[in-house]
Order: sequence, then C-alpha cells, then structure tokens
Amino acid sequence: MTRTRTENDHLPIYEDLVRERGDAVAEAQMAAAHTQHQAAELLPEGETTHRNQQAAHHQRHDFH
Repeated sequence: MTRTRTENDHLPIYEDLVRERGDAVAEAQMAAAHTQHQAAELLPEGETTHRNQQAAHHQRHDFH
C-alpha cells in the first residue's frame, strides 16, 4: 500500500534529521535544477528536453 503525503502529515523523525543533518532532498533538488540549467545553456535547443524525458523515465523505472 502506498501512501501519498498530504499537507497535514507530520513527520517528526524527518524534521529532526533535517535539523541535525540538513535537508538532503532539498539539496538534491537544487543540485538537479542547477545541473539542468547548465545543460540547457550548453546543449543545443531541444536536446535538454529529450534528456530530461529520458532521466524522468529512468527515475520512474528505478523507483518502482
């Protein structure tokens, strides 16, 4: 059974870990956005969209 997170979910263990060690998820998202921005500047137009779709497909496949 898969639960979806709602705004009302309270995750005290996660909040404690974020306070102690930093928010790895937010840092990973920022790093991915930065990398995506750099790729968009360096690759020909249209190439980044194709690569983003491939990456999203691989992430979905790896997650399941």
